[in-house]
Amino acid sequence: MTALKTWQKSSFSGGGDGNNCVELASTSNHIHLRESDDPATELIPATAALAHLLRALKATER
Repeated sequence: MTALKTWQKSSFSGGGDGNNCVELASTSNHIHLRESDDPATELIPATAALAHLLRALKATER
């Protein structure tokens, strides 16, 4: 059985009319990512790779 996911928009998505945002959902074993204008395509990155990406993004945040 597939677990139902609750998707959350990125806090950087802003408002307005379009669907220009990244959404994420978590299940017991994975973090799922998708772009709101193509919700049928989900990415399930490896935990270590996602952590590395997030650290890099925080390091370059201004």
